[in-house]
Parts: sequence; C-alpha cells; structure tokens
Amino acid sequence: MRILAIETSCDETAVAVVDDGRHIVSNIVASQLAHQDTGGIVPEVAAREHLRALDGITQQALNEAGVELRAVDAVAATVGPGLVGCLLVGANYGRGLALAAGLPFIGVNHLEGHVYANWLYEGDAPTPEPEIPAVVLIVSGAHSDLVMMEGHRRFRPLGRTIDDAAGEAFDKVARLLGLGFPGGPAIERVARDGDPAAFPLPRAALSGYDFSFSGLKTAVLRLVRALEAKGALPVADVAASFQKAITEILAEKTARAAAEHAVETVLLGGGVAANLALRTEIQKRIGHPLRVPPPRLCTDNGAMIGAAAFFVLRDHGTDVPVTVRSDMKLA
Repeated sequence: MRILAIETSCDETAVAVVDDGRHIVSNIVASQLAHQDTGGIVPEVAAREHLRALDGITQQALNEAGVELRAVDAVAATVGPGLVGCLLVGANYGRGLALAAGLPFIGVNHLEGHVYANWLYEGDAPTPEPEIPAVVLIVSGAHSDLVMMEGHRRFRPLGRTIDDAAGEAFDKVARLLGLGFPGGPAIERVARDGDPAAFPLPRAALSGYDFSFSGLKTAVLRLVRALEAKGALPVADVAASFQKAITEILAEKTARAAAEHAVETVLLGGGVAANLALRTEIQKRIGHPLRVPPPRLCTDNGAMIGAAAFFVLRDHGTDVPVTVRSDMKLA
C-alpha cells in the first residue's frame, strides 16, 4: 500500500510517500525559519507558513517518488496532538486531496508517528522490524512519554512529564545561554566542549515513571544568573551539565521500565531522541536492544506519519483518530 502522508503539527511542513508502512519512497521536510527571531514558535505564524509551503512540498514529494496523486492508495495527515491551527492546515489539506482524488483519508496520532519511525527504512534493503513488546520513550519539544507497546497500536501508559517536556527544557536553557532556537541541537553541539561534571544540578525524585523538568530549568536559571554576576558565563560547562542531568533522568526511568517489564526492545522517538548523549546513556543502562530512528527521522517528518497510517489501517488496536485534537494522547 502506498500512502501520501502530511505532517504539520508544529513548525515543520513535511510530506512523504511511504510503501507498506516501512519503505520511504520520498520524504520532504521544510523547516520554518520564521521563528528564529522570536526564539520560539508563534502558532499563527506557523500555520501561515504551512499554508504557503504545502502545495509545493506535496508536489515535490510526488515528483521525487515518481508518481501522481491518483497512483497512491490513501492520503494521511496528522490530526493531533500539536498546535491546533497547524493541525487544521495539514488535516484539511489532506482531506481535500483525498476527496478530490477519490482516496481514503487516514487521521494519524503524531505520537504514534514517532513510534513507527522505528519501522522505516530507505533504499532496497529492509531493516529488521523492532520486536514487540517494547518500552517506548517519546521525547520532543512538547512531549515526554514513557509507554509499553504491547502490540501494534496497543499502548499502555507508564509515565509522562507532570510539567514541562524535555525538548521545551532544552529550548528554554538554550535561550538562557544565548544559543538560539531550536535549543536541542545547539546545546548538544556546545556541550561537546564542556565539562558535564562542572555544575551538579538537581534531578526531581518522583516515584513511578513520571518526569519533571521545571525544577531543573529553575536551577539552571539561578546558576546562570549567579555565574553572570561573577563574570563571563562558562556556556559550554553549563550546557554540558544540563545535558547530563536531563539525559540521566530520562535514561534512568527508561532503563528501570525495561528491567521491570517483560519486553524485547527499547524504542526511542521524537526530536530529543536525536541527541547522541541520550542514546549513549540509555544504551549503557539497558540490557535490551535499543532501536532509534536516524536523526532525520527523529524530528517531525511525513514518513513517520505514512508508517503510522499503514498500521492504522492494518491493526486498528486503539481508536482511529478522526477530528483534530491538540491534546491527543498516545495511550
């Protein structure tokens, strides 16, 4: 089955063509640059940027795949969670394409997309599918979720952030350090030259598998203000210390969940999963195979939506999303 998939949940306009939920035929992503001046995403601006880009990106994805719209079997689009204006742009555009071409439309949960990015491959050699059951950590700018994947589209919640998402914490700390937006890649780059043991930072001691990052952000704010009062800010050391703290929090809970549940694999997804320090820390702590998409498939993209859409059709599992919802849950 060949699916044309659209992703517009936040600030990436992305369209892909995916075969049978696994093979990437084309995958075009246009990152919005309009938010760099504001240091964060302005929802109305993001929605307008999607409107401007979608026609061209869709045609580019079809051209790269060497197909016309009538040659695909279905059209899919993200319907949640995300910024509601952005979701409406992509979902309505996808519904319009499907209606015009007489094709079925598939609404996709964005978080399922991040999970199913682990099933994707490019080129002619398929990679082995991840083994299930699995513990899945999804970490991005808006989400920090730890779930049990008991089967295709069967997810059971273990824990999630009770305040801020890990990616949001990266963005806010990067802004404090003057590193720009988005914050995750900037902090990872600068932290390579820093000492992760330079400044001991707190880890929230929560029972169970829930996360909390607001206290860590506040601690970094106070540290930065105190260091600035003394002279030049050691940006690399602060970045490395913060990255160490947040990756250890995520890795400890993920490893404990894998050890305490009967799983075959640990899966990562979301933009923060592209962070090499996080991958390394989790791999060091677990006794299971770790599957992580390539960095370009960790961040928002259309191919992951195409993969999830295939499994929506094949394995209903949970309810199939229909209407746009900004607060849609994975489990």
